[in-house]
Amino acid sequence: MALRLDDKKALVAEVAEVAAKAQSVVAAEYRGLTVTQMTKLRSTARSSGVYLRVVKNTLARKAIAGTQFECVGKSLKGPLILAFSKDDPGAAARLVKTFAKDNDKLVPTVVSLGGVALSGKDLDKVASLPTLEIARATLLGALQAPVGKLVRTLAEPPAKLARVLAAQKDKLGASA
Repeated sequence: MALRLDDKKALVAEVAEVAAKAQSVVAAEYRGLTVTQMTKLRSTARSSGVYLRVVKNTLARKAIAGTQFECVGKSLKGPLILAFSKDDPGAAARLVKTFAKDNDKLVPTVVSLGGVALSGKDLDKVASLPTLEIARATLLGALQAPVGKLVRTLAEPPAKLARVLAAQKDKLGASA
């Protein structure tokens, strides 16, 4: 069923709004997937914070024009589904990668992150990006390490600390 002009404009506006705020996008060919498989993919996408939409390629190009995903416009060929990561840059790539393991009909064609278009073969690189929670935990661990060392040093018995300071003083006096 063909879309009316007003419907096309609304669809382009909706996808453009999502693309303007998205972290990454994955375009994947879905030819051969059953309705049940597509329904499962959409359900998983909703629970993962991924915006998933089948859009005609010409409308998709118009929607992503002026966004960081404009670079994938030339790669949009064939029946594609677009998956936009809203908060987590690797969420859409992980969704497509996981779903494609069990459904070989879903074939990633292009991935874009930070205004750079990558081939579908690079999906694993984007999918391996840490989630926001893991990135925060890693950063927090890196920030806490020096503080932890300082606390351990200050918690050492004062006599041991005095010996270390005396040894440092002797080294300084001997070198002078």
